[in-house]
Amino acid sequence: MTEHGGNQHLPHWDLSTLYSSLDSPGFEGDFARWSTMIVDLRTYFDEAGIGICTNVDASATPDRLETAVGRFNEIMALGHKLYSYVTGFAATDSRNVTAQSWMSRLQIQMAEVEKLEPRFAAWVGTLGLDALASQSTIVADHAYPLLRIQIEAKHLMQPAEEELAADLNLTGGRAWSRLYSTFSSQIVAPVEVGGASQLLPMTAIRNLAYDGDRATRQRAYEAELHAWQRNAVPIAAALNSIKGQANTLGRRRGWDTPLDLALFNNAINRSTLETMMDTAKQHFPDFRRYLKAKAKLLGVERCAWYDLFAPVGSHQRSWSFDNAHEFIVERFGEFSPSLGNLAARAFGGRWIDAEPRDGKRGGAFCMWAQGDESRILTNFQESYGGMSTLAHELGHAYHNWCLAGRTSLQRQTPMTLAETASTFCQVIVRNAALEGATAEEQLAIIEADLQDNTQVIVDISSRFLFESEVFARRQGRELSSDELCSIMTESQLATYGDGLDSSALHPYMWAVKPHYYSSVFYNFPYMFGLLFALGVYARYREAPAGFVSKYEALLSSTGMNDALTLAGGFGIDLAQPDFWEASLALVVGDINRFEQLVAERTAALSQR
Repeated sequence: MTEHGGNQHLPHWDLSTLYSSLDSPGFEGDFARWSTMIVDLRTYFDEAGIGICTNVDASATPDRLETAVGRFNEIMALGHKLYSYVTGFAATDSRNVTAQSWMSRLQIQMAEVEKLEPRFAAWVGTLGLDALASQSTIVADHAYPLLRIQIEAKHLMQPAEEELAADLNLTGGRAWSRLYSTFSSQIVAPVEVGGASQLLPMTAIRNLAYDGDRATRQRAYEAELHAWQRNAVPIAAALNSIKGQANTLGRRRGWDTPLDLALFNNAINRSTLETMMDTAKQHFPDFRRYLKAKAKLLGVERCAWYDLFAPVGSHQRSWSFDNAHEFIVERFGEFSPSLGNLAARAFGGRWIDAEPRDGKRGGAFCMWAQGDESRILTNFQESYGGMSTLAHELGHAYHNWCLAGRTSLQRQTPMTLAETASTFCQVIVRNAALEGATAEEQLAIIEADLQDNTQVIVDISSRFLFESEVFARRQGRELSSDELCSIMTESQLATYGDGLDSSALHPYMWAVKPHYYSSVFYNFPYMFGLLFALGVYARYREAPAGFVSKYEALLSSTGMNDALTLAGGFGIDLAQPDFWEASLALVVGDINRFEQLVAERTAALSQR
């Protein structure tokens, strides 16, 4: 095995199992075939009267519904494969003009599919699904996705308006989203590192937040803020346009607020969301205790934003990429041979793109590619956190593996449940890393975990407040970049409180997070995913026998029922604060242990 030291020679993903190149006969042929399939489906809808008239022959309805479902599944599966392949190039090199051109062509064809979806939904909305399910296995197998389509039918504009919205989205929200992704990935800024000024891409600058030297972290933070400030105008324009479009279409489709649409998309109700958020808010003081203990460890009065990811403690274990590879495969295999084998395939098959570089998208994500294959993007840093992020994204790949036998309509997983396997896998490696760890190693591991949990509970809450306020104000007018910064700062103060230095927050977090530019209220599902996964993991520790098969069945069914119903299969009642409190108690236990370790270290140092 070739050692990957630091960020040198980290792997790039291999996309050749999908197609050999962007100009290969296979790729171009599939694109042409996909385009023809879309035209053929429109012709079929026209001939069958689907979405055009209400006097469709009832006796032919089961066959027509089966045909429509089958064709939609085929179109979605092939379209996803094509989109994943092009994304594999565009996400790692935003200057790849061929990939950007293909992305534009794909989005034009996707708009044609989007025009057919309202017609299908309007027709399905008129059908008696229970009666049809008794006549058709295919309808019965798609009962839940079709039920959701019936609900969507109640929120449709007129057919011509839906077609116009799909067309305009190409030059509206989707174009602004592409602008943000391309523009932000190409931002570079000078940063002094090791006594020399270097011109670094934003992904590398943000990775310096994990540097052990506080002066380096501060310089990187200041360089980052200056870079966002210099580039704020087009990014603010993108955000205003995307949120403005969401407001307009949501209102025209009869959603009371953008949040109501997000709740439907995430298969939970407002009461469940409020119970979770309120329970989390009650524990903000605990997270502030953690941040104050970390400040003491760093020798500062109060943590600044650039201290949030500062490393503490120490590791005897090296967390190079290769060591992370070996550790993850081994520990995943102890939980489940299928999970361990999946991780080994991901590393061995070069599913992972780990090197931070200019033009590459920041952060990390996992995308389903085809069949049971996924591709994982990270900007790996050699640390426990870098290993934990890899485990998280491999959890998504495991989820995709569990969904491999489902059709495209059956595998449409809400984000609330999409974070279950990823968070669960992080818990597996974290508990494994703690085994036999020294006090210094425990300090490092628990603190890295608390970094993540603070992001998912406290910072996600700030982002939820921010997005709520932006949507409300955007109803009346566009917001300037200064206003967006002000809203973000107020949201951070309301959640972090006195846990952070109020003069050193991050007002440009709205420019950092790509999710604002591709979805509505992307934020709360992450908190849900963390707390739900902790609760499911607790069930595993209580009764490990037979758990894996039941767990894999849950992951396979995340597009087949709502979150409340699926959670009930594990004896979890999401409507009760007790569940959320029990999950948060696990995090608070880590905070208490962290404070204890800090106190022990401080006492030991004072006796020297």
